[in-house]
Amino acid sequence: GGTACVATGQPFDTAKVKMQTFPSMYKGLVDCFIKTYKQVGLRGFYKGTTPALVANIAENSVLFMCYGFCQQIVRRIIGVDRKTKLSDLQNAAAGSFASAFATLVLCPTELVKCRLQAMHEMQLSGKIIQGHNTVWSVVKGVIQKDGPLGFYRGLSSTLLREVPGYFFFFGGYELSRTFFASGRSKDELGPIPLLLSGGFGGSCLWIAVYPVDCVKSRIQVLSMAGKQAGFMGTFATVVRTEGVLALYSGLTPTMIRAFVANGALFLAYEYSRKLMMKQIDSY
Repeated sequence: GGTACVATGQPFDTAKVKMQTFPSMYKGLVDCFIKTYKQVGLRGFYKGTTPALVANIAENSVLFMCYGFCQQIVRRIIGVDRKTKLSDLQNAAAGSFASAFATLVLCPTELVKCRLQAMHEMQLSGKIIQGHNTVWSVVKGVIQKDGPLGFYRGLSSTLLREVPGYFFFFGGYELSRTFFASGRSKDELGPIPLLLSGGFGGSCLWIAVYPVDCVKSRIQVLSMAGKQAGFMGTFATVVRTEGVLALYSGLTPTMIRAFVANGALFLAYEYSRKLMMKQIDSY
């Protein structure tokens, strides 16, 4: 699921990070794509793909594993049998709990990804003299400058994004599946309803938490140039100096990516889960 998500959405994610971190450099999505292609070529859209793959595979593996455990916790809290189907709202709450665990594996890999994606802009703006162009050079730079804890810059903003965001993510997904099922079992849904449901869930997530993600990207990227203020400090600075709309820089590529990539994520997840369950049942 994580691999499908990155394969379909990486160019849009790269544009999102660039526009969030340096909104004054780009007039919009098309301008960002054109400038990136002229300056760096096609490979510029795939900067940070390796850590993005690691991040998405790690995050979604932990997220969906914990989602199952958290569903059982929700069943215990409300006092129902472990095989009872949860409501869409209860599934949303379970997904929100699960995201807190996924954040611990996501934050370090996303920091490396964001820095690679915005490295060219950091050099153009004069914030750093020489950029790191490989995953290993970024990792080595973080360890040398900040130690192992440096990988957790932006952890609080990542948590602030993930916990409420995944409530809307799983809530939107389950609500959409309920709509398409129309009284049937959700497990009977075909690929198109699953794609649309995943896309709807992803869109709900990003609409709800986009300003928080914008602040997170700035903290993780700009901390390359020196000590960066925390979440509230960065948030206040952006609003004061650039206005509220700056918190929504890069929203267009994010919404395109959210629908396409999360549709692919849930489609791959549901079909791989069914395949694995068949294999288990055959034993």
